[in-house]
Amino acid sequence: MRMNDTHSNSIDTATGESAPAALSSSRVKDIFARIANRYEAFNALSSFGAYRLWLAKMVKAADVGPADAVLDIAGGTGDVAFAVARAKRPAVVVCSDLVPEMLDVARAHAEAGAARGVPVHFQVVDAQDIPYDDDTFDVVTMAYGLRNMPRRERALSEILRVLRPGGQLVCLDFSTPPSPLWNAMYGIYLRHVIPFWGKVVTGDASGFVYLSKSIRAFPDQQGVAAMMREAGFEDIGWEDCTGGVACIHTARKPA
Repeated sequence: MRMNDTHSNSIDTATGESAPAALSSSRVKDIFARIANRYEAFNALSSFGAYRLWLAKMVKAADVGPADAVLDIAGGTGDVAFAVARAKRPAVVVCSDLVPEMLDVARAHAEAGAARGVPVHFQVVDAQDIPYDDDTFDVVTMAYGLRNMPRRERALSEILRVLRPGGQLVCLDFSTPPSPLWNAMYGIYLRHVIPFWGKVVTGDASGFVYLSKSIRAFPDQQGVAAMMREAGFEDIGWEDCTGGVACIHTARKPA
């Protein structure tokens, strides 16, 4: 049975202010459709390779066993899905994303053997309206996805719904460094360096100006944990990466 949409509030993900959901959803689809073939190169350059370390920590935090079904939300070009497949060898991984062009890149990686024999399926999915039955997945992973969703509470409720009792959510996203000095330096990096690298890699800085704004408007570690708690998760925790530039959040559906 599908959950009624009790979370109708939506925001502009670039500002955090109330706005129609279609505004942010259409913008995200347009940006990522245009940069899909260069997204991985941008990640490598803009993070100076640190995103690989964050990904490794995320996979380590995922409580995935060989009989488990994993849903990767906002799976993009497949980094998380393939890393989980290679490291944890689950029964199946579903790599989902709102943007078909991103999944086209992921499929190409799968055809080249990125999953090392683990079944990985691909589907266009809006995480705010997940097309799977209740209690379907043992683990849900999500990297850099929640920040781009205008109805975040709805997305978390949908993730909770499709998780099996006791199932785990592992969420990696940019965050807020606790150190005031580090946070100030990070703010300068977001405003100036991220758009610069975006223009170098893709030839267009506009999407990366949005990226910078969305990171600055995204709740801090405590704020994300509070959203998860409000959605009904328990056993909520987080681990900062690179001084809080990014954060890995974990939570479970009550058993």
